[in-house]
Amino acid sequence: MNTATYAVRDSATMLRRNLKHMARYPSQTLMLIGLPLLFLLLFVYVFGGTMGAGLPGAQAGDRGDYLTFITPAILVMAVASVSISTAVSVASDMTGGIIDRFRTIAIARVSVLTGHVLGAMVQTTLALTTVFGVAFLVGLETAASATQWLGLVGLLALLSFAMTWLTVALGLASPNPEAASNWPMIFILLPFVGSGFVPVESMPAGLRWFAEYQPFTPIMDVFRGLLAGSPDGSDVLRAIGWCVAIGLVGYLWSRRLYRTRAAN
Repeated sequence: MNTATYAVRDSATMLRRNLKHMARYPSQTLMLIGLPLLFLLLFVYVFGGTMGAGLPGAQAGDRGDYLTFITPAILVMAVASVSISTAVSVASDMTGGIIDRFRTIAIARVSVLTGHVLGAMVQTTLALTTVFGVAFLVGLETAASATQWLGLVGLLALLSFAMTWLTVALGLASPNPEAASNWPMIFILLPFVGSGFVPVESMPAGLRWFAEYQPFTPIMDVFRGLLAGSPDGSDVLRAIGWCVAIGLVGYLWSRRLYRTRAAN
């Protein structure tokens, strides 16, 4: 077998390892999925009647419009929630001695990180599927065509892949799992200071500037446009650009950190 074949085989082995960890500790997966669902139900049923009335063209007490508006933010939060687990898992590997054991066996070095990335993608898929299922159960309506649904799934996959590599890097950079669990929390908070829960037009000038130019705002706007069946082309390009930039930074940073720490 050539080098690429060995890397694929070893990555599959590391993926199975991470899936077994998920199966062994189902409470962690349930917690990661439960956090975005809690925000979804909280904002729809507690704040939705009031906050939905502030949306353009909405009527007072119309929770359905607000559910449609905030669903993209909940999707982003689901991706960010899984990223916390990824950072902790990577930090645990780097500080728990398992890397020393991996050095003694003939495996592709890249497989350790790709196993974490692929495992996180599986976990993210479960979280996003659950969020969509609950959103539809409580009344989410969409005008998206089959092509737009395909675009939505593709962009969600791209965002998940990019965020996973970035949080792998954060896990590698963390001195311990506790620190690794704190750093990705900012990704859960960013939708609140973007277009996730209220239109950016309603924000004060300084906060509005930040909300317009932070990475999650165009991503959430594209999700919202795709669900409505009318995505904005400029937002699509900005969203893809942010995902590619985040993923590239995360991958290059992860590779550099892993080479340094695994060699020590």
